[in-house]
Amino acid sequence: MMEIKIGVQLASLRLPFRQALPIAARLGAQAVEIDARGEIKPQELSRTAVRQIRKMLEDLNLRVCAVRFRTRRGYGDREGLEGRVDATLQALKFAYDLGCNLVVNQVGRVPDKSEGREWELLRETLGDVGRSSQRIGALLAAETGSESGADLLRLIEALPSGSIGVTLNPGNLIIHGFSASEATRLLARHVLYVHVKDGVRDLAQGRGLEVPLGRGSVDFPEIFGLLEDQQYRGYFTVERENSQQPLVDIENSIQYLRNL
Repeated sequence: MMEIKIGVQLASLRLPFRQALPIAARLGAQAVEIDARGEIKPQELSRTAVRQIRKMLEDLNLRVCAVRFRTRRGYGDREGLEGRVDATLQALKFAYDLGCNLVVNQVGRVPDKSEGREWELLRETLGDVGRSSQRIGALLAAETGSESGADLLRLIEALPSGSIGVTLNPGNLIIHGFSASEATRLLARHVLYVHVKDGVRDLAQGRGLEVPLGRGSVDFPEIFGLLEDQQYRGYFTVERENSQQPLVDIENSIQYLRNL
């Protein structure tokens, strides 16, 4: 049976970093996801500061399950690309220094066809990031949501083996009009990390909405079964971006996961 290792996305708590850590531990998290853009900026940290963060985590018996590093543009957009790649590599090094081997980001628009300048730039850039990440010891895990599972799989298969992994976010897939179950079936063997988030499509408004875990369209038992078939051993990290009561919702989400 698959072990449910529970993480909490610290940004979802909407608290300063030092306050969020003990709250995450009290809620029952085994690990936390750190935001390397909003909460902490790796380029501003000394080695001493990194050691202090590790000490805080150890004192609370917490690990780092992933470092989140959102970029405003994708890796197939030429504008500011060199700086974006450099910052991503800094985030990968930061993750490694914290004892973690994953950085989460969306890779940007995946072109409809496996050809053309944008496709070649995206493939070339992610290939370069993949080679650098293997030297660093941490990997970029592309978060699902902005493209179908089939399109993300097509990109992964066009890259050298081991270039990137996948952060499965079922809620994001639903919100953007894709099938979470279908994407999981296609991508399960590449999934390194899971964001536990639920969502629904509001047909009247023609858009997707985030909802509390278990109240949306995501079939989590099915998705967990598909991951178990691939011997998934990573974390399930609770994410709540648009909650009016984040602490209550995150606590309820953790209980939902334990009930599974």
